[in-house]
Amino acid sequence: MIDLLRDPEFWVGIGTLIFFAIIIWKRVPALVTNFLDGRAAAIARELEDARRLRTEAEALLAEYRRKREAADAEASSILTEARAEAERFAAEARAATKAQTARRAKQAEDKIAQAEAHALADIRAAAADSAVAAAEKIIAARLDESSASELVRRSLKEIPGRLQ
Repeated sequence: MIDLLRDPEFWVGIGTLIFFAIIIWKRVPALVTNFLDGRAAAIARELEDARRLRTEAEALLAEYRRKREAADAEASSILTEARAEAERFAAEARAATKAQTARRAKQAEDKIAQAEAHALADIRAAAADSAVAAAEKIIAARLDESSASELVRRSLKEIPGRLQ
């Protein structure tokens, strides 16, 4: 036995047994188990929170996708309405321009016709004035005093018949 007390492996074995005995006596395995169970419970809670957050995030993502689709549809509708309104305004503008051009052309034609009528009236008046002047010259050149008296007498006799 004395040799056994000198053997270092014997003392290592005794130390190991004492160590395990202290660990069991101080309930270290139960503490480790409790610690690991607590850690497992915390991890389980974190996983459950992560699942819940993921579900909420997916629901939120789906809601935002629906909102985006609704916004896209509304934007498309607004764009379609804007194009239709722009075409309507363009058509109205073309029609208004065409009507205005027609009115101005009619006004120009009326002014031209008025100017033509005025010019014809001026020409006729000038021609009449020239004819009267020429007739006066011809009559003055051919009419003497006795013929003029005879012409006045005949004209006076015709006046009562023309007035009736």
